[in-house]
Amino acid sequence: MKQLLCCIFRKQNGTSALFAATIVFLLFSCTGQKEEDNSTGLVKQDSSETESGRENLYMGIPFGSFLITKGTIKPNRFLSDILIPYGVTQRQIDSLLDKSKKIFDARKLRAYHNYTILTGSDSNTSLKYFIYEHEPGISYIFSFNDSLSITEWREEERSLIKFTSFSIETSLWDAMKSSGAPFELAGALSDIFAWTVDFFGLKKGDSFRVIYEEKHIGDKTVTVGKIHGASYTSGTLSYYAIPFIQGETESYYDADGTSLRKAFLKSPLKFSRITSRFSSGRMHPVLKIVRPHYGVDYAAPVGTPVYSIGDGRVTETGSDGEAGRYVKIRHNSVYSTAYLHLSGYGRGIMPGASVRQGDVIGYVGSSGLSTGPHLDFRFYKNGYPVDPLKVEAPPVEPVLEENLEKFRKISSVLIRIINQIE
Repeated sequence: MKQLLCCIFRKQNGTSALFAATIVFLLFSCTGQKEEDNSTGLVKQDSSETESGRENLYMGIPFGSFLITKGTIKPNRFLSDILIPYGVTQRQIDSLLDKSKKIFDARKLRAYHNYTILTGSDSNTSLKYFIYEHEPGISYIFSFNDSLSITEWREEERSLIKFTSFSIETSLWDAMKSSGAPFELAGALSDIFAWTVDFFGLKKGDSFRVIYEEKHIGDKTVTVGKIHGASYTSGTLSYYAIPFIQGETESYYDADGTSLRKAFLKSPLKFSRITSRFSSGRMHPVLKIVRPHYGVDYAAPVGTPVYSIGDGRVTETGSDGEAGRYVKIRHNSVYSTAYLHLSGYGRGIMPGASVRQGDVIGYVGSSGLSTGPHLDFRFYKNGYPVDPLKVEAPPVEPVLEENLEKFRKISSVLIRIINQIE
């Protein structure tokens, strides 16, 4: 706990250390964790200290004992180009390449990655170590001491709690850039508020406040971690995202304990059978060529009602040579669906029409390139096709009655903290 407090007791965007400390309390109280439980990953502090009189080590190497040369891999440069000028023979390099196969293919050094060379600092100036930075936090150490060897070194990841806020002037990206918030935060927020906020329809003056984890390796920010609380305000309305664990599942809820996510229907048809599944390569039944099939085919009689799997807005209807008559629906800023080979459309189904989960949006047909009556159902996340059968329906269960008192205590404090973020 002391390490955690030290880690997050710093002012961020005008936020005081006082409610940083409150966040610590909430992180443990909302999950029911004991202090010694570090499963949140908030701190992984490398607190190793050297004994008195012993030399400090980094990567297990006493850097102070060597001359240090740093460089960057140039395009079309190989390991031999770097090491031979330091007296390493081609035979040694070949031996090292052979030994390193199971750990790292040293023949594939990436251009513009950094490296460090350590040579003797006394009369023996021969090469001792070549350290290649493969990616943030992962380096490969080539040793030229008593025997040739290669080892992988991973720097410990640590997380910091940060606070940020931003208001929309022109776009979400511009707002985040102006605030200094990492762009990855946009994706995390869109997942959490997918059912509440239309990220394609943000207006000037809309604002976000966020408490989030930032993952660091060394002095580099690697990625955005968990969102520990957030709000979206549009006009006089504010929507909150409060993380809370029920059973073994953590979900986000609004201030009243209602889930921010809504479930999809398991299938767009009530009675059907699957005749073809999502595949990266299948034989097209009409064209007789192998190509991806980014949907699931449901066989059903012509005229069988097709239902929207969730609330949303119709973005497109039309007829295509292959897809036949189709309907596309955007459910939120993350998820959209498409329904192909229809024989006709449901009442009022046209671009711009709002639909509710379970509304009839069309009828099974065999239009387009089709061997018989069926529905080709497609599911997209952030514009990319995903297997509809593997999409986990978001939970809709609110905070349970027996957990409400605990949730309300946590949410009331967390909302006060969120509202203070400047």
